[in-house]
Amino acid sequence: MANLIEKAKIQIDSLVRAAYKKAAQVGTLPSGATLRGNVEIPKDPSHGDYACGYAMASAKEMKMAPRKIAEALLENLDLEGSYFASCQIAGAGFLNFTLSENWYREVIKTVESEGSRYGDIEVGKGEKVMVEFVSANPTGPMTIGNARGGVLGDTLSSVLTKAGYDVTREFYVNDAGNQVDLFGKSIEARYLQLCLGEDAVEFPDNGYHGDDIKELAKIIYDEHGDKYVNMGAEEREKAFVDFALPRNIALMKKHLERYRINFDNWFLESSLHKSGYVKETVDLLTEGGLTYEKDGALWLKNTALGADKDEVLRRSNGFYTYYAVDIAYHRNKFVERKFDRVIDVWGADHHGHSIRFKATMGAECLGIDKSKLDFLIMQMVRLVRNGETIKVSKRTGKALTLNDLLDEISVDACRFFFNAKPDTHLEFDLDLAIRQDSENPVYYVQYAHARICSLIKILAQDGHAVPAADDVDMGLLKSSEEKDLIKQISLLPDEIRLAAKDYDPSRINRYVIDLASKFHKFYNTCRIKGEAPDVIGARLKLADTARQTIKVCLDIIGVQAPEQM
Repeated sequence: MANLIEKAKIQIDSLVRAAYKKAAQVGTLPSGATLRGNVEIPKDPSHGDYACGYAMASAKEMKMAPRKIAEALLENLDLEGSYFASCQIAGAGFLNFTLSENWYREVIKTVESEGSRYGDIEVGKGEKVMVEFVSANPTGPMTIGNARGGVLGDTLSSVLTKAGYDVTREFYVNDAGNQVDLFGKSIEARYLQLCLGEDAVEFPDNGYHGDDIKELAKIIYDEHGDKYVNMGAEEREKAFVDFALPRNIALMKKHLERYRINFDNWFLESSLHKSGYVKETVDLLTEGGLTYEKDGALWLKNTALGADKDEVLRRSNGFYTYYAVDIAYHRNKFVERKFDRVIDVWGADHHGHSIRFKATMGAECLGIDKSKLDFLIMQMVRLVRNGETIKVSKRTGKALTLNDLLDEISVDACRFFFNAKPDTHLEFDLDLAIRQDSENPVYYVQYAHARICSLIKILAQDGHAVPAADDVDMGLLKSSEEKDLIKQISLLPDEIRLAAKDYDPSRINRYVIDLASKFHKFYNTCRIKGEAPDVIGARLKLADTARQTIKVCLDIIGVQAPEQM
């Protein structure tokens, strides 16, 4: 797919090198020199659309003044049929290039031909990537932190897909271990309290105190009465876990689907235990000389791998720790399922753990290239209303969950706001998220899309359809507002590249806000209705091209592109 920003840079490099060869042949520049330098987009538009400093970078080797080199290059520069209308020398020897109609036309034609695939690039070359995100504990409802991680993971997956990677979205279900045992004991206590009286049964000090546990116990009681009262504790707890855990997981899936997140895999932790894969992985570490026993527990020599502390793999009671299971899980990702790269989306409280865990992945006996494991660490979220922090739902009075939030704020606003820069703390303004004005960024972008759809519909009634790119006179799009809008449209493929490279899906938010801004500026400056037919056609085509690009961006973020508002 076309990255016209990069294509223009490559063409300048080719044009300047051809000019050097000609200059060397006629003797105005020394032959045999290595032409050095690069092409940049100047911050100041008066310096042209592109600028290159080949003359300065090559001056030492050519033993000539940079400006003399630039003059010789310019004299032999042939722009015929290129993307550029002119080139001028500036300062000590910069060559400043101005884009021609050819380039602007190709941007419009590229968006027209690629449609929803516009922005697709091939840097990933089909590399098999897993993005694991949310992975919320299934013993309770999803939190606001899960809400942010969900959007960042989902949008990053979309970005990587457009960048040419083969992406798998995975949710890791913690359906084994201490938290599940405690989940069963918590439901058991609430159930027995319903059957025998609240004072008859003591609730576990470290149990789950949420109202969701009471609700699960009530469902069991309503369906089965006191059937489980005289059952053995172990059997009863297992029955409650077997009932409640699938129910909670199904509810998670439902809420995530409401949030427009669908996972390719829901991977069960219990499968690692049942298959013996955790034991096998720990045995590999032992055989590799990386474990030792202390106080009846089995420890990993993580400091030998570069971490700041050792980790317990198996407790004195014989149960494997979460750390051991996580090693097995990641070994499964790389060794068994053969992912080329794995990206874990974790909260800020896991930052230290991620450093230690990456050190563990360097153990030679695991057969993993630890450089292929990456982390997207996101900072915390603070919800505010009227300047005050919000922690509970207005409707339920309980701790605010993802589903509660979606009852108050649109999915579009939630997804757009949560897709903010991952490494910064997010202050989510609930009042702003529901405002219908230009201060609300998602409304501002969606309004631009709807405004264009309305424009197209109105002009169609007057007999003006959106023309094909080949039928547009690009010379009519000559104002700075028109050219700036086309340039902004052309940036999307490079924004996809950078967002994929930096694991920063928020770049798409910033890009599409800038695109909407440039469209609004164009629309308010360049009249369309009432102009000559050829001007209407050119400007209508540009507006529709902006609309298509806005929709591509909103699709990546998982936000709707409305046709009317």
